[in-house]
Amino acid sequence: MKLYGSITSPYVRKVRITLIEKKIDFTLEQGYLNGTPPMIDGVNPLGKVPALELDDGTLIYDSAVIVDYLEGLNPVGHLIPDDRHQRMLVKRWESLADGMLDAAILVLLETRREKPEERSQAWIDKHQGKVDRTMAFLSHQLAESNWCQGDSFTLADIAVGSALLWIEFRFPNNDWRQRYPNLDRLVTKLMQRKSFQETPPQG
Repeated sequence: MKLYGSITSPYVRKVRITLIEKKIDFTLEQGYLNGTPPMIDGVNPLGKVPALELDDGTLIYDSAVIVDYLEGLNPVGHLIPDDRHQRMLVKRWESLADGMLDAAILVLLETRREKPEERSQAWIDKHQGKVDRTMAFLSHQLAESNWCQGDSFTLADIAVGSALLWIEFRFPNNDWRQRYPNLDRLVTKLMQRKSFQETPPQG
């Protein structure tokens, strides 16, 4: 099994953590992000990572689709509940975490424009507002629970942890740990897991 992606990407990290938790062997291919156009365009027509290539050559796109597929491969590290309602709630956490990342990435890209006069503060404020509202909502939903959903570690925790740690990586001045002690407590606990320790973002 081959995973195309960057160790910097939080979406790729979510998949890597899932693979490690489920004890599924894989190789990480990063070279496909290089070139003009990037070689990943030949793997995923959207030019996005992650993409997962199965042993039979089938390619799967989008981290949410990939982790869904991985969950069904074996019973080890059960991450998505079988119950339909509980499954929806776990996937809702994932959707919120991924959406928060989408907005944070747009903020990062806008602030990285070479010419300051080309940056739109209104655009930055709009998407930063999405990040802030979602983070507050996640904290409210977590409350005093030990895990995002239910009484055990799930995909919800992987998604939320990957998102928060990427925001901390790219926006070191974001004080979410101080503002939301319960999210800080969750992430601190997640960082004790081998899967999180082996997948820190770099770059």
